[in-house]
Amino acid sequence: MANRTVNMKGKPLVLAGNEIKVGDKAPDFEVVGKDLSAVKFSSFAGKVCIISCVPSLDTSVCDIMTRRFNEEATKLGDDVVVLAISMDLPFGQNRWCIAADVKNVFILSDHRTASFGQAYGVLLKDLRLLARAVFVVDKKGVVRYEEIVSEITHEPNYDEALVEVKKLL
Repeated sequence: MANRTVNMKGKPLVLAGNEIKVGDKAPDFEVVGKDLSAVKFSSFAGKVCIISCVPSLDTSVCDIMTRRFNEEATKLGDDVVVLAISMDLPFGQNRWCIAADVKNVFILSDHRTASFGQAYGVLLKDLRLLARAVFVVDKKGVVRYEEIVSEITHEPNYDEALVEVKKLL
């Protein structure tokens, strides 16, 4: 099987973990909340979930992406949750949320075990960061949309992801 890759400024980076496709059962994973508590994806069962995966909140594109999903979350209602996952430490994530006034997104860290990165195939093998990606999971836990952005410095297709979310409501 050939290596799956994304690019960072044109340089290929190998993705580690399982490849997820539309129609797959969304794998459970465990990440860390801002208060250092363990958070399992299964705790969001019964909701439509947007999983926004970013390399680091401290970069401009990740900042833009997370702020955009924070804004969109206010329009989607109580049946939708937005998770933003990075390898950033929870302390840094919390500082960023306060500075950016982000309150409508669950900001989660995969730094401890890379459980999410491995389960969803978005772990950048050599950097131990996450690729830029968006997954939409329906209320029954099935992946209905996935985009792993081929060039990490680019934003995802927000509109496509949001169209899929609205179909599920």
